[in-house]
Amino acid sequence: MIARLRNALLRAKKSSTRPAIRFDRPLVLFQSDDWGRAGVRDREGWEELRAAGLNLGENLYDFYSLETAEDLHALGQILGKHRDSTGRKPSMVMNFIMANVDFDRCFEPGQKQIPLRPLTEGLPGSWFRPQLLEAYQQGIRERLFYPALHGLTHFCERTVIRELDAGGERSQLVQKLWRAQTPYIHWRMPWIGYEYWDPEMRYARRFLSADDQRAAIKRAAGIFRDLFTSDPFSACAPGYRANADSRMSWFENGVRVAQNGPGERRGPYLDENGMLFTFRTVEMEPTLERCDLERLVSQAEGCFAGGLPAVISVHAINFHSTIQDFRTPTLKLMDEFLTVLEKKWPDLLYVDDADLFSLATEGSYAGENGRVKVGVTTVGANT
Repeated sequence: MIARLRNALLRAKKSSTRPAIRFDRPLVLFQSDDWGRAGVRDREGWEELRAAGLNLGENLYDFYSLETAEDLHALGQILGKHRDSTGRKPSMVMNFIMANVDFDRCFEPGQKQIPLRPLTEGLPGSWFRPQLLEAYQQGIRERLFYPALHGLTHFCERTVIRELDAGGERSQLVQKLWRAQTPYIHWRMPWIGYEYWDPEMRYARRFLSADDQRAAIKRAAGIFRDLFTSDPFSACAPGYRANADSRMSWFENGVRVAQNGPGERRGPYLDENGMLFTFRTVEMEPTLERCDLERLVSQAEGCFAGGLPAVISVHAINFHSTIQDFRTPTLKLMDEFLTVLEKKWPDLLYVDDADLFSLATEGSYAGENGRVKVGVTTVGANT
């Protein structure tokens, strides 16, 4: 255990001292988690859970459901209104969960693993989202959406299986949710952790083994390839819980951009394998916290002043509309934000994760009318 802790500290020290990459143009990049992940099954599922004794509405994530084709079309319309200095539209990097709990099979006797239904086979049970997969594909073709890998599941399967085997209140809650075709509600059961991270274990053993992570990532990447006909180039771990084993497995499956969460304003950097690490620097989560236009613009301005890209974090829940309409106020704020950015910084560039990687490694990326060059420098320790 001491050796593992020592290695973890060494890796953290190395990352903090790697040269940070700076850019001489204002870059705007959206990164968004939880696409394709089923939550509460609309109003019918909501009422089933209330009848089963859950007091829903205590937390905004009680309203998390799943995006619709209409939600995606509305988002695409707002993105399609805007242009950067080269005429390019903004693009949303969408991190996908590649499978959901298969509710039709989860109560079958003798299950050794949680049965999953890949997105390539549609949604599980009674979930109904007509034309959803087609809406993803349309947005990708129009370069409004950029698919990236979030995971196979969002929760730690090992933890849930352990609790189901143990019985008790936790097992009863899981079964109650599954009967209503809701996989979980995280704030009510934080012990389920995240895909590669088991919070119930001792600190040094919370991450799954390298082999277990490799198997999960390989399976998720395979579904990703089947759905999007390409390797995942960018990835973000559920809950931002990733370690060296996670990133190595990503790399083996084609990932070259490792997304990291907000909380520290750090510049992107390249590791020893040539993987680009990005850090979210602007939080636009109007569904989850107070979020006003002035603060967003100020955060973006601070990024540009320091040569950092404005990496905007906005989760899928902000665009949901079936149980509660979060979509309308989010799109209004996004429209206003992009309008201000375009007016205030006329040399603004909208990029996605692949563009940022190209800039970091080549100093240019493929724009609407040929290569777009940006001045790129590296500076001392990463801060």
